[in-house]
Amino acid sequence: MTHHLKKTAVAACAAAAALALTGGTASAAPSTVWAVSPSPAAFTAVNAGNIVLTATIPMTCTASNASGTMASTTGNPANVASITTMNFGTSGAPCTSVLGNVTTVAVTPWSVVAVDYNSATGVTTGYIGNVKANVSAGVCKFTVTGKASATYTNSTGVLAVNSVAGELAVSNPVNCGAIVTTSTKPTFKGNYAVKVAGTSTVPTIVGSNP
Repeated sequence: MTHHLKKTAVAACAAAAALALTGGTASAAPSTVWAVSPSPAAFTAVNAGNIVLTATIPMTCTASNASGTMASTTGNPANVASITTMNFGTSGAPCTSVLGNVTTVAVTPWSVVAVDYNSATGVTTGYIGNVKANVSAGVCKFTVTGKASATYTNSTGVLAVNSVAGELAVSNPVNCGAIVTTSTKPTFKGNYAVKVAGTSTVPTIVGSNP
């Protein structure tokens, strides 16, 4: 009887430990309420460092900017902002590649989509959606579509775009030979400093699940 009770106690303790471990590592429910401040508002974004689109070869922009509108919303995933203009390069500082200067014409609107929020760091994780851009690098021309993983940090106002291979796709390559094909998996990487339009105010995004 004593041996049986000991085995029962051990089993019960193991079950309790397993339950505690499961409860301790369970992820929090995803945010469904997104408070954007100020809201609604227009925003501007300017590159902080180089912006690089890689489609077999890197195409680097030392100047890039965007603008659009942002607003509080609900849902998951949730569109917290719309990018209505997206520019890569300027006449005085064009984007460059080994194939020559690069012209990238964004077909907007693009969306800023929130998926997860870390209250300890103030970082929203999500992606830039509805991406479409027509790219010319020398005589090579192609279209890029898809999405690009991104994070937004409230303390710095930095929208960090860091896509991974497979999120963006190439279509309609012309005069690109084997360098850029429909099998190419482009990436889009770079940081943008976001401000409320016409001010020095950094907007914030806070996710919650009431």
